Amino acid sequence: MFSDKEIAYLNSQRLARIATVSSSAQPDVSPVGFQFDGERFIISGQNVERTLKYKNVDSGSTKVGLVIDDLESISPWTPRGVKVHGTAEISELDGRAVLVIRPDTHWSWGIEDAALEGGRQAIRKVKHVRG
Repeated sequence: MFSDKEIAYLNSQRLARIATVSSSAQPDVSPVGFQFDGERFIISGQNVERTLKYKNVDSGSTKVGLVIDDLESISPWTPRGVKVHGTAEISELDGRAVLVIRPDTHWSWGIEDAALEGGRQAIRKVKHVRG
């Protein structure tokens, strides 16, 4: 569901921000490293089991948001990025706990085309269908 340009962009980036929600509805946003396998995002780290993001998913709050973005240039202002809404699950990779995010919907800007066209935001939206 990701375009070739979006995949190339995601594979060129290493830092994202993940948003999770606690069982008491408290939002939490954290910077994270990630890997992207073309379909899923894998969030790992040292002692990930101790983090709020892990605890929030472990408590059953599995809906998450993920943003990967940067500025290609500041002059002219050239933002680009990908935002994902999806479902997270706890898994294991190489003997370590990880969060695996399966996208439901993603948006991108500044990757396929300019982020701003004629003074308006140009955002690509894609709904993912799971088989």
